[in-house]
Formats: sequence, structure tokens, C-alpha cells
Amino acid sequence: MNRQTKASQIDAAAGAAETLWRAAFLILSGGFQDAYTYVCRGGVFANAQTGNVVLMSAKLMRGEWRAAVTYLIPLAAFFTGTFAAETIRRRLEKSGRHRVNRAVLAVEIALLFCVGFLPQQENALANALVSLACAAQVQTFQTVCGYPYASTMCIGNLRSGAEAFTAWLHNRETSELRRAGTYLAILLLFLLGAAAGSFCSQWLGIRAVWVCCLLLMPRLLLR
Repeated sequence: MNRQTKASQIDAAAGAAETLWRAAFLILSGGFQDAYTYVCRGGVFANAQTGNVVLMSAKLMRGEWRAAVTYLIPLAAFFTGTFAAETIRRRLEKSGRHRVNRAVLAVEIALLFCVGFLPQQENALANALVSLACAAQVQTFQTVCGYPYASTMCIGNLRSGAEAFTAWLHNRETSELRRAGTYLAILLLFLLGAAAGSFCSQWLGIRAVWVCCLLLMPRLLLR
């Protein structure tokens, strides 16, 4: 059996093993990160880049150029994080998906840990690091229970869940109801993570991001 065949088998096993409870750690962390940067780091979204585009456009229309840059930074960081995650995947793909997942998670945890030491005066850098970490996560973990999903944002999951529920209403297929239920669970987990992020950010301040590190550690250790 050659190396490429072994890698393919590892990837297949990793995809099959990505159950909802394993993905829950990622989803909770995704919601937490968005609430953290919004509450603690100047009202910027780490993950919801659509929101940042809208807010940046509003600032530009008012001539608030410096404020607009605040929202441009996480956009650039998100692009960089996606690029970095894809580069890691291409470099390690022969070793299998499991090694790629672990490498990306290790980098993400390290970045988020560093963010907890940055003072409020360094919010721009903190937001950039969180956006970079979140982009790497969403680029690396793209399926759960065999369905495509995003662990750091809601709109795609909401659309897919609504689509599955509508399909079930028309054909009454159990598989569609199961798919709709999976997306509903993803949305509820994200909501729970965001609520926890808001609460912890008010309680722990800038160091609340370390809770994300704790949430991601179990997923790092799982095969």
C-alpha cells in the first residue's frame, strides 16, 4: 500500500469520525470568539466578515477613515488565515487529514492564547489574530456528519437547515429531517458559545479568550 493510498484512507476515516459532538467544541469556540471581539475588542466581529464589511462601509461614507481601517484589518486577517490553512493542508496532505487538523488547531490555540495578553490598546492586533485563527478553523473543518457546514458563522448553516426542513415537508424523507436537525443543533451550539463568550468577556475581560483554548483542547486531542 503506497503512501498516497494510506493518506486517502486516513482522510476518509477522519471525515466519517467528524460527528456532531466532536464538532461541538469548534462551534462553541466559533460563537465565543465572535462575542469576545465584539464585547471586549471594540465592537469588531472576528468571524462575521459580512458585518465588518457593512460597518466599514458605513464609516467610509461618514469620512471616518481611521475607524474604517479597524474593520479592514480583520478582513485582511481572515484572508491570511484561509491562505495559511490551505497552505498547511497542501504541505501535509500526504500525511492525512488528521495531521492537518492537529496542526491547524495547535496554531489556532497558540494564537488565541497570545491574544489574552494583549491590552486594549492593541485591539487591532488582537482582532487580526482572532480573525486569522477563525479563518484557519473554518477552512480546515468543513463537514460534520457528512454535511457541509461552517463552525464560525451562521448564515450558511441557517440556509442549509431551512432548505433541508423544506425538503422534508415536501417528501417526508427521514434523511432530510436528520439533516435539518443537525443544522439546528449547530445553530444552537453557536448561540450557546456566543452567550458564553458575552458573559465571560464581561466577567474575565480580555483574558476570556483563553476559554476558547480550553474548548479547543479536547478536539485537538481527539483522533
